[in-house]
Amino acid sequence: QRAGLLDGVITQNVDGLEAAAGCTGVVQLHGDLDRVVCLHCREVTPRAELAVRLREANPGFDARVREFRALNPDGDADLTDEQLEGFRTVPCRRCGHDALKADVVFFGETVPRERVETSFALVHGARALLVVGSSLTVMSGYRFVLRAAERGTPVAVVNSGPTRGDAKAGVRVDAPLGEVLPQLAGELAGELAGELAGER
Repeated sequence: QRAGLLDGVITQNVDGLEAAAGCTGVVQLHGDLDRVVCLHCREVTPRAELAVRLREANPGFDARVREFRALNPDGDADLTDEQLEGFRTVPCRRCGHDALKADVVFFGETVPRERVETSFALVHGARALLVVGSSLTVMSGYRFVLRAAERGTPVAVVNSGPTRGDAKAGVRVDAPLGEVLPQLAGELAGELAGELAGER
């Protein structure tokens, strides 16, 4: 992106690492765990703010996960009814309803339309689509590969292991991203620098 080769990033990750790494124009397709949304009025607030409010509402609460297997991949923890006894939720500061959740798209939910439209606009404006680190199992990401292929836009896939989009890819690299991406970025930046030098 710093070399001018990448117009935007569409990510299915919800951890915000792309933005933390300095990427701009990131579409977080499935949302961001750092945000909380009210299901009633759609107000979005920082998750850290909610954590402070919950601590203030529950000063003596100290439930802990006793077994590692009780912690789920999405960060949720299985707690007993006894551990949750007396726990108080807090309402949305804007509308007063208590239907707050992490601002992420869970299985069975729909990706917000504006995110999908923004992502399709990126695909439509692209000269090529590079997919990295995704099996493309979920349609919410795979649809962009289908659209690129439908439009005749070249697709390249870099992933450890097979992906659902392999048949649509003109280039397929089965290797760890940590090895491939730095090399690819260096080569493309070098090619771009050579092209710019030739134009001068």
